[in-house]
Amino acid sequence: STPMVVRSLDIKKDPYRPKEEDENVLGPEVPYLSVIGALLYLAQCTRPDIAFLVNLLAMYSSEPTKRHWNGIKHIMRCLGGTTNLGLFYSNTGNNPNLDGYADAGYLSDPHKARSQTVYVFNNSNAAISWRSTKQTLVATSSNHSEILALHEASKECIWLRSLIEHIRKSCQLPSVTERSTIIYEDNAACVAQIQAGYIKGDRKKHISLKFFFTRELQKDNKIE
Repeated sequence: STPMVVRSLDIKKDPYRPKEEDENVLGPEVPYLSVIGALLYLAQCTRPDIAFLVNLLAMYSSEPTKRHWNGIKHIMRCLGGTTNLGLFYSNTGNNPNLDGYADAGYLSDPHKARSQTVYVFNNSNAAISWRSTKQTLVATSSNHSEILALHEASKECIWLRSLIEHIRKSCQLPSVTERSTIIYEDNAACVAQIQAGYIKGDRKKHISLKFFFTRELQKDNKIE
């Protein structure tokens, strides 16, 4: 019923942990890389619900084990039971505007102390752009990881706004870029900092100023 099993908070019992010394690597007879490639294509085109797990399992492509192969088979069973689901784009939707959601999974990879950046943008009540990827920096707090995720979502938002404006101009439709794009973020500290601007303090003086690019976009009424 879900793309992945519940992970254990104990990293030694995590079914998606890296290969251990006493485990064998899958042989060439197991099409691990081929299936990962197919799932990546699917996750990027029509199934945002499997994006996180496919990104997770793709990290073990060089040394996959039976545990990781079981994770792939779990995805395949989930897809087999949800072939009736899809993305429906309607020209009569009650929300034709672009809106987005940004979030972060703090320490979603406890083995390398990395968090996860996740965002999705909707238009006419259907997803048109999404991403789930591991952050390249080590976030020192949940607030830090949320700021990184919101920064990536803001860059995607600017590109989508320019793309939509180009399409509307080509079709001789009225512009919609005078409206701010709403990005929903559930971390109160992150929202407060973006709205108030960068405030140097012991808890955030180590966060690079470039990640407050979102603040400038808000001042220009491009996002809210």
